[in-house]
Formats: sequence, C-alpha cells, structure tokens
Amino acid sequence: MKDDLARDPSESRLEAGRCVMLYDPSLVGNFAAHWFDADHWMIAGALRGSARGRGSTHFFEWQGRGYALRHYRRGGLMARLSTDRYFDRGPERSRPLQEFRVTRRLQQLGLPVAPAVAARYLPSAFTYQGDLITLRIVGAVSLAALLGGSGDRGSGDPCAATAAAAIDWSAIGATIARFHAVGLHHADLNAHNLLRDASGTWYLIDFDRARFRNPVRWC
Repeated sequence: MKDDLARDPSESRLEAGRCVMLYDPSLVGNFAAHWFDADHWMIAGALRGSARGRGSTHFFEWQGRGYALRHYRRGGLMARLSTDRYFDRGPERSRPLQEFRVTRRLQQLGLPVAPAVAARYLPSAFTYQGDLITLRIVGAVSLAALLGGSGDRGSGDPCAATAAAAIDWSAIGATIARFHAVGLHHADLNAHNLLRDASGTWYLIDFDRARFRNPVRWC
C-alpha cells in the first residue's frame, strides 16, 4: 500500500511565518495558535490535568468537549541531545503533521481512534518542535491501568492474574486486527496505547511514526 498522506481537502491550514498548523474545522471553532498553549487553558480555567509519557500531555475542556494536547518529546538516547527538538525536513515530513493525517485517514476508515483535532509544526533554524491535539475519549482507561498500573507485573502476581482474567482479550485482538487489515503499522503498540471506554469499546491511540504498509507478514 502506498504511504500517501496527501492533503485532505477537508482539513484546514493556518500559517504564521514558517509555522504550519492543520486542524479539523468540524471539531474546533475559532481556531488559533493559543490552542497549543497549556498556559492559555490554565488561565481560562479549562485545564483538567496532565500526564507524562514520551510526550507531555495536558487535558482541557472547551465548549462541552474534552481535548488532549500532547507536546512531542524525544525518548531514549536522543533525549540527551534535545528533549523536544527534531531535525527539520519540512512541514509535510514532520511528525505532528504526519500523525494528524494518519489519524484522520483512520477516522475516515471508521476505525476506533481518538479523533485528530489539530497539529502544529514550529520550526527554528534547522530543527522544529511539534504538538498534536486530539479529542479525549470519555471514560477511557488504558490496558496498562487495567492490568494494575505499569502493566509489567510478573505472571506470579495474583492481582495481575485476576485483572488479566477480567479483560476481553479477543476484543483487543479483533481491534488490532482491524488496523492491520487496512495496513496500519503502529510504531509503538503497547498496553498504554490501548484504551477501553465506558461502553467496553477498545481504541488504539498514539500514531507518531505510524505508517501504512502492505498488510502481509509484519502483521
């Protein structure tokens, strides 16, 4: 499958100098650059919490909707050189804009994802920083949390065994298979990126560096 992430005619684009922002006008009204500013939401009294993973994520509510704002941060050895800057190869090849478009394609295919709201590519000299906003899935709990926090307890832990027995593993497998069927190669498939909502539906999130491939042996 050709990895073609051409511009979707339904996406909107906002540019300020070299900065490029993409957004879905059906999910955000009166869009502006301050949507990517956690301090703006804190001052507005809309901030509802935060979480840290590879990126730093802030949760906020606005006009009856919940959003997740994630700032891209490096992991591993590269984080020692720069915590949140990436080598700039242009906006169309940047991680936030590519993740925005991958997520929107998955939405259009009817797959269970957190809908992409907006993405920002913010360059400076030879590097750039990035941000992504998605809708927050109501009542979502990660598979890792359901397994007891980190999700890496040993098989001899009775609490972990009880939690694992209560999980519908066939539903998780079926969900992952739906993504593989359309050729989605998730770059970081783990228990933190699988979420179950209040109705029992499973979602897959975090499509940073994900791409579409021919769905063959790698699945």
